[in-house]
Amino acid sequence: MIKTTVKPADGKLGVLVVGLGAVTSTFMTGVLMARKGLAKPVGSMTQYDRIRVGKGADKKYLRYADIVPMANLDDIVFGAWDVYPANAYESACYAEVLQEKDIEPVKDELEKIVPMKAAFDQNYAKRLNGDNIMTGKTRWEMVEQLRSDIRRFKEDNSLDRVVVLWAASTEVYVPVDEKTHGSLAALEAAMKADDKEHIAPSMCYAYAALSEGAPFIMGAPNTTVDIPAMWELSEKTSMPIAGKDFKTGQTLVKSGFAPIIGTRCLGLNGWFSTNILGNRDGLVLDEPANFRTKEVSKLSTLESILVPEEQPDLYNANCGGAEEGGHQGYYHKVRINYYPPRNDSKEGWDNIDIFGWMGYPMQIKINFLCRDSILAAPLCLDLVLLSDLAARAGRHGIQRFLSFFLKSPMHDYTKGEVPVNHLFQQYTMLKNAIREMGGYEADEEID
Repeated sequence: MIKTTVKPADGKLGVLVVGLGAVTSTFMTGVLMARKGLAKPVGSMTQYDRIRVGKGADKKYLRYADIVPMANLDDIVFGAWDVYPANAYESACYAEVLQEKDIEPVKDELEKIVPMKAAFDQNYAKRLNGDNIMTGKTRWEMVEQLRSDIRRFKEDNSLDRVVVLWAASTEVYVPVDEKTHGSLAALEAAMKADDKEHIAPSMCYAYAALSEGAPFIMGAPNTTVDIPAMWELSEKTSMPIAGKDFKTGQTLVKSGFAPIIGTRCLGLNGWFSTNILGNRDGLVLDEPANFRTKEVSKLSTLESILVPEEQPDLYNANCGGAEEGGHQGYYHKVRINYYPPRNDSKEGWDNIDIFGWMGYPMQIKINFLCRDSILAAPLCLDLVLLSDLAARAGRHGIQRFLSFFLKSPMHDYTKGEVPVNHLFQQYTMLKNAIREMGGYEADEEID
């Protein structure tokens, strides 16, 4: 931190999470246990990763906190909104992700985290029916209540800064509507007119967070901040936004394995991905309208890594994966199935049909038995700490360097920008952003 201009991480950092389910309760419990030295934050880049800074004789590998001023885990204060009234301890026990021995030592702290009433519309998540919700409020009134909640949370806990993280369920798909989402003025007018069709509840949270000077992170595939109106608001308030959709299991594998196929110049006929999942997320995604939102997110990964236009012999019609009157190029299919017996233990299968020399076919099969919340919890921590860092560094708007943690990285599609989904290019972006905020030169440019 010899040359950094980033403001110091003084005081307490409030972390307000939308949704107090399996992911959030696992995240909170892990942080509280780590603070007591009773658990390790395995999987967290901010806690373990080392980045090279300098070259030659000046080369050294440093943790993030040794390059830029990072908030300390001891300074985090948690809060939440949820449609169910259960506190964080009750939620952690109900989720059955963690064993009792890993929850009980921080029971007292978890019990104090009681969710505020959620801004909720069941039309956006039909499988949820909680009663801890705001009632009789228009979209604009929801915004005003959420802003009040943020101010009160900050005041009651003597916080210096707040970050808002969406870790709630996937909403039904909301297509971008230019008339409503194209400008901040149009978005505000729609909220005040109580336009329930174009204004999802998640947009109320994002608007409230940014308006109260809090970075906002979209951990689901919702189009919430993926609209020009929210980009305008983030610039107006000088606050960072990040999204969308935590990259935990199958898409993490896909964004890391697809570059192997591309780098080796092998051809792709098709990639079929299917999952089984039994937690609340799986329940919500069992609704077709909600799954559509997730499907759009998960399908977007391959197309910017294995680009048909760049290698037509490998990925376009010549690859053998096209069908008359249907798709061109490789066939990409994603499925998620709700299967309650697995609860949070998600299982993903990938069948990849590739071809090599002279067009001869081969297959790759990947079976990933993972734990959804165990993989998501460290992403929550990293996204919160790095968004707070970005705010203190004066970075606002879309935070592309956080693409590493997300399935469907935000990008300015109005200007034809292509998102970076290649895991190792995303890692380079992450490292260079940390270097630059720490006063070092970026030295691993993406070609």
